[in-house]
Amino acid sequence: MSIGNPKTNTERLMLVLLAPQVSEKSTFVGEKNNQYVFRVLSDATKPEIKAAVELMFKKKVRAVQVANVKGKEKRSGKTIGRRRNWKKAYVSLMPGEEITYQAAE
Repeated sequence: MSIGNPKTNTERLMLVLLAPQVSEKSTFVGEKNNQYVFRVLSDATKPEIKAAVELMFKKKVRAVQVANVKGKEKRSGKTIGRRRNWKKAYVSLMPGEEITYQAAE
């Protein structure tokens, strides 16, 4: 799917980041490498993710790494199901930049 220049399509960019991925591993990575972990759309590209973070948080992004996460296989009695696959992005910020999350009240 070609979307053209990602900087011009702000509606798409507002949908790219789904949620911050808060876990023990993501906290450790964040403290060590100044990286933040986000759940992103499955078809999101690195330039889109970079543009979305810069648009939403007003921070300069140095690099983006992505990983496709396989959904876990789950059982309920005899039935075997599977959770859906998803994509996560490790976003490195420029030195001195920092994102602060606000808790929902």
